[in-house]
Amino acid sequence: MYPSTHRKLTLLIGLVALAVFAGGCKKKVAATPPAAPPVPTPQPTVTLNASPSTVNPGQTVTLSWSSTNATDLEIQPAVGKVAPQGSTPENPTQSTTYTITATGAGGSATASASVNVNAPSAPAAMAPTAQPSVSDLFDQNVKDAYYDLDKSDLREDARAALTKDAEFLRSYPQAKVSIEGHCDERGSTEYNLGLGQRRAEAAKNYLISLGIPADRMETTSWGKERPFCAEHDESCWQQNRRAHFVLSH
Repeated sequence: MYPSTHRKLTLLIGLVALAVFAGGCKKKVAATPPAAPPVPTPQPTVTLNASPSTVNPGQTVTLSWSSTNATDLEIQPAVGKVAPQGSTPENPTQSTTYTITATGAGGSATASASVNVNAPSAPAAMAPTAQPSVSDLFDQNVKDAYYDLDKSDLREDARAALTKDAEFLRSYPQAKVSIEGHCDERGSTEYNLGLGQRRAEAAKNYLISLGIPADRMETTSWGKERPFCAEHDESCWQQNRRAHFVLSH
């Protein structure tokens, strides 16, 4: 019996050793690594610039912008939706702050740019226009009456001039005049003084007939003593044969 028992014991030991060996040779399974953390979505960025930043009314400002990680951009006031980057001209009528809002998957961002519009300059005060004086108007509107040689009766051109003189005197009733009779250089001093007086009186009487009061006019004669023209020819003498008007003060 002894040899049989020994064999059984040996067989049992061998089976146990085989089981241990088989268990030691079994392939080990690797542990599953932990999942990586999710990558965060980037935040949008945006910039906005206004050039120039100060303008006068009516001048143009250029707005320029750029952005990253944005899918929707809008500039207020007045501009509206814009591309991710670009520029646009604007004509603000008053000082304005422009704001751009950039929106994307990672959130939103804003930027601002201010434009200062100078106040309109006040128009330069116009200097009051000086009104012409009665003396200036008198010199511009009152004309002399001219006569033929050795004559004191009124020619047609003299009547036309005196008619316009009467219109002025009616418009300015405060104006008083001195009517001077003048002659050319020919003839004696005494003769020309008398002729000059008749010429002045003829002009005065015609103005009276046109409604000008006599007390607004006085007459005097200078004869040939104060010639208007000093040449010795007919064209010059004609200029000296006249009834000349002077504003009295």
